[in-house]
Amino acid sequence: MTTPAGDLSPVAVSLSFRLGGADGVSVEAAKWADALRQLGYGVRTVAGSGPVDVLVEGLDAGAWLTGREAGPVDLEGLHAALSGADVVVVENLCSLPLNPAARDAVAAALRGRPAIMRHHDLPWQRERFRSEPPPPDDPAWRHTTINEHSALELAARGVTAQVIRNCFDPDAPAGDRQSTRAALGVESRDVVILQPTRAIARKRVDLGLALAEELGGIYWLLGPAEEGFGPELEAILQRASIPVRRGPVAPMSGWDGVEHAYAACDAVVFPSEREGFGNPPVEAAVHGRPAAVGTYPVAGELRRLGFRWFDAGRPGDLGAWLRHPDGALIESNREVVRRHLDIADLPGRLAELIASAGWSLPRAGRGSGAGRGSGSG
Repeated sequence: MTTPAGDLSPVAVSLSFRLGGADGVSVEAAKWADALRQLGYGVRTVAGSGPVDVLVEGLDAGAWLTGREAGPVDLEGLHAALSGADVVVVENLCSLPLNPAARDAVAAALRGRPAIMRHHDLPWQRERFRSEPPPPDDPAWRHTTINEHSALELAARGVTAQVIRNCFDPDAPAGDRQSTRAALGVESRDVVILQPTRAIARKRVDLGLALAEELGGIYWLLGPAEEGFGPELEAILQRASIPVRRGPVAPMSGWDGVEHAYAACDAVVFPSEREGFGNPPVEAAVHGRPAAVGTYPVAGELRRLGFRWFDAGRPGDLGAWLRHPDGALIESNREVVRRHLDIADLPGRLAELIASAGWSLPRAGRGSGAGRGSGSG
């Protein structure tokens, strides 16, 4: 466990269906956990699956996502996992009703306790949950969303939420282009179009492949099929008229080392039709790659921050840029990350949220080391 016995640091629990994976919720939960450690908290990770400090049976997302039933919630295990927590960050588990029993058990266990409900998605933003009510609420809790769109939708339903967008390191280490391309088996003249997502219906793998085909490139899909999308993915890829690469390669280790994938590619495609945020186009900006992006609602919100992305439905525009690259676009996009989404600002944002709720901050979080101000997320 991250907080060993005898450690007197205040404890923050990060709790979700699953943690420690390559999905967006896990990636962003890890960033918050690091920021909380910078504030002086000991962090305990709790989930139904994943490489976490405490596994609690019945908290997993269930059959719709995993293909297997989650089973009943181990209530005794849940309460033990939350024992001694000074604040609990609930990462999407009470946002989407993927496992209503887990949602209800967590909400009941946290009544009257300091908790941050962090909403990456909301029920009505998914077709199958469109008629579901808002997430549970309690006077002791604070709600956050990762975009303005969701905060406005919650407000219309009587729930106040603060926007804290996903954040990134604008100076992230560069990956190894040469070694990664060698592992992919591509030549220096080949144009590699990377779709750094899982393969599920809303990620629109068909459109990503179509863009790569239009550009005469090599299509690289980084993630696995989930949510029962495997057969459809195989059918799509079997029809491909260009070479296809799938999954991580050396020097990556699974999804760890994703910077190598960005280094190896020439452009990123992200044709999603629905996202809570959409990290890949921002990560492309960090790693100096152009991105072709779909028209999902939050993409428009991010474009208004200043990102210059190509339209995933107009591959010719990206093709023209690749023939005559403009370094100004790359630098402009990286500067947007630095100005609006810098991970160095996250501890300060969380310190402000915790203080505004009237909760005590650890001593380590009260000085200048809490971050570079509040950020603009």
